[in-house]
Amino acid sequence: MAKKDKTSSSVTGNATKTEMLDTAERPSLKKNIPHFEIGDTVDVRCRIKEGDKERVQVFTGTVIARRGRGINETFIVRRIVDNEGVERIFPLHSPNVMDIRPIRSGKTRRAKLYFLRQRMGKAVRLAQRHGKHTVSK
Repeated sequence: MAKKDKTSSSVTGNATKTEMLDTAERPSLKKNIPHFEIGDTVDVRCRIKEGDKERVQVFTGTVIARRGRGINETFIVRRIVDNEGVERIFPLHSPNVMDIRPIRSGKTRRAKLYFLRQRMGKAVRLAQRHGKHTVSK
């Protein structure tokens, strides 16, 4: 029996599959995504279809998580409405997400801010970091 050559493992096969997937996804990716990080307060303008009508809704909140890569990248935005926490998961490259506008930078030391779910009132606010990527209203 011949021994298998370690250089011809499935690792090279996976790399070509990944490259093929990236090539197939590339036309669907958005080109002009603004820079925003975990802890930033953002305005997300999303397209809502109700019957035959279409409108734009703005969801303003704090980015508490980002995950995925390529076409599968998503981010979670959390805000407080009537003392109730509301979270929405937005696909970054979705055609229904029209615009993302960073408003305020938050100073964080975590990659996921799930601990904000247990906080209420002023404890939810993050210290402001002076970022160059945010826009003033």
